Amino acid sequence: MSSTVTGQRTPTALIVGASRGLGHAMAAEFLDRGWSVIGTVRDTSARTPLHELADRAEGRVTIEHLDINEPDHLAPLHERLAERRLDLLFVNAGTTNSERTPIGAVTTADFVEVMITNALSPMRVIEALEDLVSPTGLVGAMSSGQGSITNNTTAGREVYRGSKAALNMFMRSFAIRQAETQRAVVLMAPGWIRTALGGPDAPFTVEESVPLLVDVLLSQLGTPGLAYLDRSGRTVPW
Repeated sequence: MSSTVTGQRTPTALIVGASRGLGHAMAAEFLDRGWSVIGTVRDTSARTPLHELADRAEGRVTIEHLDINEPDHLAPLHERLAERRLDLLFVNAGTTNSERTPIGAVTTADFVEVMITNALSPMRVIEALEDLVSPTGLVGAMSSGQGSITNNTTAGREVYRGSKAALNMFMRSFAIRQAETQRAVVLMAPGWIRTALGGPDAPFTVEESVPLLVDVLLSQLGTPGLAYLDRSGRTVPW
């Protein structure tokens, strides 16, 4: 893969939100495929599965501190990574509220938390770090099929849906501003996966899902422009 992406250099992925769950599994998958990985964690006081991965990675995993809801963290992170060249920047971040609460009953605090975490903060990260990404690299974010307005036929999880739809719109604007580059811009809809966010009733496991997600991301390298894709690489309707 390194010869395909970056000549003889080992390709590097920055995964924002890699301490556990999908982000950690993606970091491990990229590592298994010969990449170097930079993963961010929010809490510097706790040991995470990413730390365990780094212990086994022989120097190919770097752990950085970032709380995406703290804008002041971004400039120092950029400075620490200034000498690195990224082939892939992927923001894996998300939260939700009570999925059964209709929008009119959602508290302002819950609305603000979900919208900032799922839509504004990922874009702040991308805008702050995108200049570290190769002109032929990939910039991506974890969206959701529930961010599709077309596919919303059941309601429920209304703030979460709205936050992911907002993320999709913001990424579309970002992609337009990237039009003169050869970068791929990807919104990933991973499906309902058994994570802390997805819950125990989700039909898909992390282990079966993450190789598919990474396959889709790698398939987009070298394909300029924006794509909103599911775990099988199929286009999700807006």
